[in-house]
Amino acid sequence: MQIKETLNDLIFSKGRLKQDVYHSTKEAFELFRATAKDLIAQLQEQNRERGTDLKFEFTDRGDFEFEIRFASDTLFFLMHTNIFEFSRNHEVMKSPYIRENPDRSYCGVIHIYNFLSDSFTYERDNDLGYLIGRIFINSEKHYFIEGKRELGMLYNNFNTSTIDSQSVQGIVESAIEYTTNFDLLSPPYDEIKVLSVGEMRNTFNKKSFVTAKRLGFRFQADTLS
Repeated sequence: MQIKETLNDLIFSKGRLKQDVYHSTKEAFELFRATAKDLIAQLQEQNRERGTDLKFEFTDRGDFEFEIRFASDTLFFLMHTNIFEFSRNHEVMKSPYIRENPDRSYCGVIHIYNFLSDSFTYERDNDLGYLIGRIFINSEKHYFIEGKRELGMLYNNFNTSTIDSQSVQGIVESAIEYTTNFDLLSPPYDEIKVLSVGEMRNTFNKKSFVTAKRLGFRFQADTLS
């Protein structure tokens, strides 16, 4: 009994497309890794030249993850291993670029998360991090970013933007810039004025209080792309 020809074509064409998208995304992720590592090395050198005592670190965490620490912040870059398509209602789907070839809407994704470095240093497991941007990359190495401020507003031309070393450096620098300007705010007084005995005992055990850059405030109020 033979497989239906249309099903056969669908499986192989869709499988090949997703494979191409995966390879484009992985190549881009390796560019991000190399670029971030180089930028941290440059900041380390400037740190020595200025005689300052700030911490700059690059840490490789395997095939699909790495982190960079600069001053009091940490950025995690994570590549998802699966391939996604934009929803029909997404703004990208209305572009001539996608309408000409719907296969262009299939993308790999790289996420960028921001955490406080102290959250890891002092093992504050309840602290929060934020997704500041996610980079969609298709088989043609065109990319689109959904993100906050610098990231979301600067990198949203899916039909013309292609991933290369120059664009990757711009994205990493913009992520660092946004993170540096995204300051830690004190939570409202009324939210922390009462503390139980158990919470007090655990507070200096590192894990009770939740610390985040917008704790008690609406992070969603930041400008979206």
